[in-house]
Amino acid sequence: MRARVSAVFASVLIVLGTGAQAWAHHSFAAEYDMKHPITVHGVIAQVRLENPHSWFVVDVKDLTTGKVDRWSFEAGTPSGMLRNGYRPGVIKPGDEVTIKGFQSKDSDVRGMLRELVTADGKVYGLFGPQENR
Repeated sequence: MRARVSAVFASVLIVLGTGAQAWAHHSFAAEYDMKHPITVHGVIAQVRLENPHSWFVVDVKDLTTGKVDRWSFEAGTPSGMLRNGYRPGVIKPGDEVTIKGFQSKDSDVRGMLRELVTADGKVYGLFGPQENR
């Protein structure tokens, strides 16, 4: 009886662990509208290089109203960002950037980062080092 209870308990833990892992990692296409490209220009508020994906948080000022919206852009994994030419500390809070990406399906101020362009024209992207376009 004790072995049976242990086997059931172990099976439940495996199922729960597998489900949590599948939920934690998602496809970009599931979260973002790839038919709705966006471009925003603003000032970096925060850079988070953490698993499973990096985030660039940008304060974007509406030029007509003066209102500032805080956008969050999901990027690749920290190791992927490093492979694609990004280095920690290169982009800091207060730096001016332009981000091109795709709009979130469920938020007006969240997106997927396709490329980030610094004020001096350096381009970082999900798909490797890129030339300024």
